[in-house]
Amino acid sequence: MKKPLTMPDEPQPRNTTRADLVMTEGFGLEVDGRMKTVFPTLQAARKRARDLKAEFPMLQVKVYDAAEKKLLELSPTE
Repeated sequence: MKKPLTMPDEPQPRNTTRADLVMTEGFGLEVDGRMKTVFPTLQAARKRARDLKAEFPMLQVKVYDAAEKKLLELSPTE
């Protein structure tokens, strides 16, 4: 016998970031020209960028500083 399908009263909100909204705070990770993830600190963004670059060296990875509105390049030694 099949169990009846139960639906939650309220759907869980999804934590998504929209690409068409401009960042106003934090540090974004740009991969191959597309914004992917937002981090609260520069150190966290740089660590993830280094990890991605180590795993996939062909990717172009940059860190975007929303407060300064600048893209930060990663040096080859980072």
